Amino acid sequence: MPSNTTIVSAPGKVLLAGGYLVLDPAFSGLVVATDARFYTLIRPANLSKEATSSPSKITVRSPQFENATWNYLVDIKDKDVQLSPSAQDESKNTFVELALAYSLAILGHLIPVENINKTLDTGLEIVIAGNNDFYSQRKELENCNLPLNSDSLRRIPLFTSTHTTLSKVHKTGLGSSAALITSLVSAIFIHFKAADLTNQDPTTTAFLHNTAQFIHCLAQGKVGSGFDVSSAVWGSHTYRRFSPELLQEIMHNEARNQIPTLLKVLDPKQTAWDNRVASFQLAPQLHLMLADIDAGSHTPTLVSNVLKWRKNKPEEANGLWTQLGKANDTVVELLKKLDQTSKDAPVEYDLAIHKASAMPAAEWESLLKQTIKEKSAIIELLIQIYNEFQTVRQYLRQMSQLSEVPVEPEEQTRLLDACLTIPGVLMAGVPGAGGFDAIFCIVLSDESRKGVENVWSNFKEMSVGPLLCTESIEGGLVAELYQDAEPSSGCSNFTVVKRLIDL
Repeated sequence: MPSNTTIVSAPGKVLLAGGYLVLDPAFSGLVVATDARFYTLIRPANLSKEATSSPSKITVRSPQFENATWNYLVDIKDKDVQLSPSAQDESKNTFVELALAYSLAILGHLIPVENINKTLDTGLEIVIAGNNDFYSQRKELENCNLPLNSDSLRRIPLFTSTHTTLSKVHKTGLGSSAALITSLVSAIFIHFKAADLTNQDPTTTAFLHNTAQFIHCLAQGKVGSGFDVSSAVWGSHTYRRFSPELLQEIMHNEARNQIPTLLKVLDPKQTAWDNRVASFQLAPQLHLMLADIDAGSHTPTLVSNVLKWRKNKPEEANGLWTQLGKANDTVVELLKKLDQTSKDAPVEYDLAIHKASAMPAAEWESLLKQTIKEKSAIIELLIQIYNEFQTVRQYLRQMSQLSEVPVEPEEQTRLLDACLTIPGVLMAGVPGAGGFDAIFCIVLSDESRKGVENVWSNFKEMSVGPLLCTESIEGGLVAELYQDAEPSSGCSNFTVVKRLIDL
């Protein structure tokens, strides 16, 4: 009888607009999924060289880290499925443990217990790995005597070692914990045949989303905005958060002892979640560039301090938030209009993008005198997007000053302004909560990309490390099921899957 290997991946994210505001259900954010993805592989332990095959034992490995193997035993009594971590493990992983514990506990109430026992018969091995872009690769480049640039990053093997433990790794802010939880939870339900992504049933997808949101909030110890899990499930979209009250009560009441009640909350047929997701994509020839800043900000501290300012000075803060929210929404609408224009007038669009990519955005006004009406309309749209996002940045700097929180620090301002002097750079900003973690640019050509990377390489105030990922074409959850332990040569992501299986 063939043995199943299940692989599920979920993308990282970048919050281009809506930092801080996305915590409030009155405002929306624009989140773009990246082609850097997190992968979860599940297979019977007897197929592994690493895991020990024994009934009801689950071994989880994260090969990119030191001391990153965790062993668990599963105990099943009627519908009660309990997970126990091994006392011999050198480290703990709260995110993995909660994802396994709650997913298995929920499975006990969704599928026959004998099916769970059968799947666990020889034990399971779970391998979790993230694209290199989720973690700083500075140490790996130093070990290889390579400079910090994209050409060097392309020479690093897929899923390379981080040379450190999970607790000490430098993350790049792509939402690794949300993508990990989402891929792991979804892989468990698919492997135990309690969910199927192949038929694209929106109810199944919503259930996986709700479950991943709950577990991610539980692991973080609070109900967050949820845009990172939402992007891991649905890809790029405009997002308005769910009401925190949906999860707060069950989180405070020891949900593990109330699985039927938890299931009612997570099941979209029984509880209506009020999050809003509207699909989004960047127009053709608009490409996302990302960089990791080796200075580091503690996002929860930034958020806490901004919210403290909003609470202490509500009139001042709420006025600015309303202005920022309107500017964010305008940027989103203009980007959507640009994408629609590319479909309505593709030839004129391509010519306009080509012209705009040859000069800095601040000089695009001069193009309006040189172009025919159709191309002028597209150039005008580009100018509006550029100007409106500059307004967004202005409000973020205002927030920095009023809250005394470095949302767009002065060093970042100088770096972003330098990027905008490069021909063909439409937008440059700090994603999410801002600070010293990362920056993004949206560029119109390969030459623009090279110019931006040259700015990054020569910037003296901070160490700016490019990431290889860009916006995702695929987005959302992707599941692959293999009836043997090898993918066929015709499958998608063949190289990635082969590497995963060999880890």
